[in-house]
Amino acid sequence: MPDSFDQLAALIRARFSELSPQFQMGAGFLLDHPDEVAVSSMRKVAERAQVQPASLVRLSQQLGFPGWNELRNLFVARVRTRPEPLTSRARSLVKSKDALANDLLVAQQHNLEVTAAHNSRVIVEAARLLRRAPHVHVAGFRSCYPVAFGLVYGYRLFRSSVSLLNGEAGTLEMQLRTVKRDSATIVISFAPYSVEAARVAEAALEKGSNLIAITDSAVSPIALNADKVLIFSHESPSFFPSLVAATAIAEPRCASARARGCGRRRTVGHRRAIAARQGRLRALISFSGFTD
Repeated sequence: MPDSFDQLAALIRARFSELSPQFQMGAGFLLDHPDEVAVSSMRKVAERAQVQPASLVRLSQQLGFPGWNELRNLFVARVRTRPEPLTSRARSLVKSKDALANDLLVAQQHNLEVTAAHNSRVIVEAARLLRRAPHVHVAGFRSCYPVAFGLVYGYRLFRSSVSLLNGEAGTLEMQLRTVKRDSATIVISFAPYSVEAARVAEAALEKGSNLIAITDSAVSPIALNADKVLIFSHESPSFFPSLVAATAIAEPRCASARARGCGRRRTVGHRRAIAARQGRLRALISFSGFTD
């Protein structure tokens, strides 16, 4: 029987493909909404997960727990380790009667808080993995492309061994040939997951590259076999999902990977490289006739 939420998450991901469709729905909800599980009744969790309450009991037993209450205790313990609960923010989001612009701001704040709660430990571990990798590949398609591009742009300011896998002009398979063992591959995607993102994740595993998934579910196609999984929330009152939290995960990857483990000589070298690029950018702006 798992002794912590992290152990439970690892067990679910390892056995997810073996679970029945009802159990998969329930298990996916447990990992994607752990705060709700901690503060809600079993009946409410079952309703939100679109399964029968009895399914949650049987799922708990299949995962090694005597019953639902013992499994739920891990979620309660997880919430207690944080400085403040997120339920008040969630309620304000649901009850908001203000204009759409204000609702969007509240939703973004909520997404950032939920995302931070999900990833506080994994963010550090992912940064270590990136630092050790001889090369980093980044992939994001459709609406996730700007997040991937921004990550590559920022990372390349101080590291040249970073490349974007974008499949331009149907060249994805050709680009995947450059993925090597012990490299790191970051894939960004959320439901409905793109075929291209799933293909990059599959190729990374086949080639022995360390896979980091930035996604909306711990049991998404790119997360199930990933070495590190960073979960972001994309709730929004508008028609389009929000990518603010995904960007918030991606941007610190550059800073963390640069700051962690860099000696003084390497840090000075990074600063010089960034200063040189800034100088060239200023020269280009001046040459083009643009001024502040």
